[in-house]
Amino acid sequence: MTDEIPEIHSASGSGVPIRGNDIDTDQIIPARFMKVVTFDGLGEFAFFDQRYDENDDPKDHPMNEAHFQDASIMVVNANFGCGSSREHAPQALMRWGIDAIIGESFAEIFAGNCLALGIPTVTADHDTIVELQAWVDENPDGDIDVDVENETVTYGDETVDVTVDDAQRKALTEGVWDTTALMKSNADAVAEKARSLPYIDD
Repeated sequence: MTDEIPEIHSASGSGVPIRGNDIDTDQIIPARFMKVVTFDGLGEFAFFDQRYDENDDPKDHPMNEAHFQDASIMVVNANFGCGSSREHAPQALMRWGIDAIIGESFAEIFAGNCLALGIPTVTADHDTIVELQAWVDENPDGDIDVDVENETVTYGDETVDVTVDDAQRKALTEGVWDTTALMKSNADAVAEKARSLPYIDD
């Protein structure tokens, strides 16, 4: 582990349910909001077209509900984050306040982009997710504890088994999920390796 990258063994907080299969990255962050130079401020545009009409008036959407504004655990259905590989999607969710996502399944590239931000994407079966989403609706202030290391989610009086991809769990719990920071912290070793390669010029 490097000093710069925290180990992530768990995440906890209240939840927000986002229902629907095959929610793609264009729904998560519409393309017109991807022209920014930095990711700062992307959070306000998360799910924008699902949250607002053409006049920018709010629609009925969980992320517009006052009781979900402090949520940090998102509960989703199947194939979440499919479509284009835009890294802006998990960036927008993180900047809205999301620390972990529990779902039936995730698009592989989306899950990888989440991992690069230290956001666990853990999976459970359909019935477990539906029950958790219903519980979140009824308990918007209730805590959900995501245990990455032990692959469990606890809410109310329930503890359920979830699945965390082996490589993801290892990267999160050992603090090697941020590959950019990892390379920066090992800049000397990277430079030394580069010098040893015959096809790299100074």
